[in-house]
Amino acid sequence: MAELAEAGASFRSARLRLSAALWRRPWLKLALLLAAPVLAFAVVYLGALASLFISAFWQVDAFTGKVVHHWTFSNFSSLYHESVYRAIALRTLWMAAAVTLTDIVLAFPLAYFMARVAPSRLRAVLFVAVLLPLWSSYLVRIYAWRTILAKNGALNWALNGVGLPDAGLAYTNTAMWIVFSYVWLPFMVLPVYAALERIPDNYLEASADLGARSWRTFRNVILPLALPGIVAGSIFTFSLTLGDFITPALVGGAGSQFIGNIVEEYIGINGNVPFAAAFASVPVVVMGIYLLAARRLGAFEAV
Repeated sequence: MAELAEAGASFRSARLRLSAALWRRPWLKLALLLAAPVLAFAVVYLGALASLFISAFWQVDAFTGKVVHHWTFSNFSSLYHESVYRAIALRTLWMAAAVTLTDIVLAFPLAYFMARVAPSRLRAVLFVAVLLPLWSSYLVRIYAWRTILAKNGALNWALNGVGLPDAGLAYTNTAMWIVFSYVWLPFMVLPVYAALERIPDNYLEASADLGARSWRTFRNVILPLALPGIVAGSIFTFSLTLGDFITPALVGGAGSQFIGNIVEEYIGINGNVPFAAAFASVPVVVMGIYLLAARRLGAFEAV
């Protein structure tokens, strides 16, 4: 019995010493708390990226079809010199930029109304309306838009009903632009709303007291303060469009291939993993540059 009491006292003493050490060294507590998730992040995410970049410098033996661990820049050379891959990369970047700009134009008025104008009950209803599409499957939303834009779909039916010809949007880049803009719109609305909501009312009152008109207040006060939220939302819309391959496959036409489709094709059909890794490195590098620019604009404060 005495031994158990002595062991208990020793355990309590050790616990108190550990607690005192953690209290005197807050950084140690933080290190212990973050050690496991940081290690998992380093192993899983950074390890996968490292494997991707390393694989991009390998090649496939043309005779056996096996991956040869021989360092070469041939995959990147093909991406640069063959016009078809340059066209696919530029199409992907153009679509990502177009979708991002469209979502900014659509999201800003709605987010401003939610943050600065709408009463609390209407704001809650609008929040549900914005988030409701995210509660359904991504594929369900894509197939719904395929039904709307099809030759015999709801859009052409409505146009024909008022005497207008078919829109002819099925399986085009325009259809992809519409679908992408719809699917990623909530990811733009929420960060912009958060940025607009944090603008103090007295800033707008001071601008009005100084004689500024509505447009000047918007340009010199609201827009600069909302810019981090806009850039934060653009990170989502730009990156998600850049890496998507399902929407181009289901909504786009024969000339609507994206980087993701080529990567999928070379991994699943052609079995050329090194070339797929090299092409997959393009959006990773682009997003790295984009994130550095977004960080300088303070976007991470609004995420």
